[in-house]
Amino acid sequence: MRRCDAHPTSATWGARCGNSARRVLRGGTGTRGQTSRPVSTHHHISHDWLVSNVPLDREILRKWLKAGYIETGRLFPTEAGTPQGGIISPTLANCALDGLEAVLEARFGSKGNHKAGKTKVNFVRYADDFVITGSSQELLENEVKPLVAAFLATRGLELSPEKTRITHVAEGFDFLGQTVRKFKEAIPITPSKKNVQAFMAKVKSIFAAQKTAPQEALIFLLNPVIRGWANYHREVSASQTFAKIDAWLWQKTWQWAKRRHPNKSAGWTKAKYFGTIGARHWVFGARTTDSEGRRVTRALVKASDTKIRRRAKIKGAANPFDPQWETYFEDRLGLKMQGSLSGRQKLLHLWWCQNKRCELCDQLITSETGWHLHHRIPREQGGDDRLRNLVLLHPNCHRQIHANGFKLRTGPF
Repeated sequence: MRRCDAHPTSATWGARCGNSARRVLRGGTGTRGQTSRPVSTHHHISHDWLVSNVPLDREILRKWLKAGYIETGRLFPTEAGTPQGGIISPTLANCALDGLEAVLEARFGSKGNHKAGKTKVNFVRYADDFVITGSSQELLENEVKPLVAAFLATRGLELSPEKTRITHVAEGFDFLGQTVRKFKEAIPITPSKKNVQAFMAKVKSIFAAQKTAPQEALIFLLNPVIRGWANYHREVSASQTFAKIDAWLWQKTWQWAKRRHPNKSAGWTKAKYFGTIGARHWVFGARTTDSEGRRVTRALVKASDTKIRRRAKIKGAANPFDPQWETYFEDRLGLKMQGSLSGRQKLLHLWWCQNKRCELCDQLITSETGWHLHHRIPREQGGDDRLRNLVLLHPNCHRQIHANGFKLRTGPF
């Protein structure tokens, strides 16, 4: 299904390498004036349209769409739509919605021209959820919405009434777990109230299920949930929300500890379940043994440990399966690895394994010379981002490899 991504647009996100959900709103276009949030549903997507327009073997696609599904031992036919949870259902939905941006630009102008500046119609989509902005409620209601509905109808789709609404950006709207609301002249994006409540409900369920579990078991279950939620929101204005969550988590850990020992003093409970790590006091942590038999402290992570980091929006035309974009994605991977502790450790490991030298010219790689990350086997040829397929090169050596088609030997890992 890679060919479905042959002509990506700057407003299309989801089911594309490098385009995570957390970057959609930051990568979207302006959100001034009225904001519409239509969300389409693909329960009744037209099989005929998919077979005629999706670049896949038509016979295979037709058989897959008509295969039906089994529930409680019974076979049910599928006359329309794609199965919820089907492995390529999101990709088919993405293909079905390709072209909506072009339809809007043809009617209301493309970004940068006079007509678009007047209507302020902009579009951003993640899979089958999308946001459309406009200069007024009347424009969105009377012109944009009917145009979108007509586009969807040809594909057997329709707008979801319960998820489609038109609101002023000053009132704000939720999209993909985050809230967009204009405040004075700024439009900050923050974790949505519903998303925070869902996260808190999940954490509460873990505490409820682990009332009698060892402290290290509770921490083992909580840490990935906290990290995952914080990482999702780390590219928006989430610092205040992270601080509030940390305070709430402390209260939950204290309640959990006091419940286990209702007759013990606060000092005793603190000494047993909380400690000091560096300059941090009241750290909920437990002494345990790691895989190598060493005694270590396993501590509960804080949401605020996740630093807010803005990353550059991926170029709309960039395709990881197109050879001409190989160096672009290599540069992005290098920046991504520099931005995390584990990534920096991998870079250092590569540097030491190469004896601190460029593999092409065999000269030292230093902070003065700089470096570029390179895939031994290009991604479009099946290469991956694992260490055995990565190598550090001087910037000029890297350019020579791509310009002259030089090949490097297979990695030692």
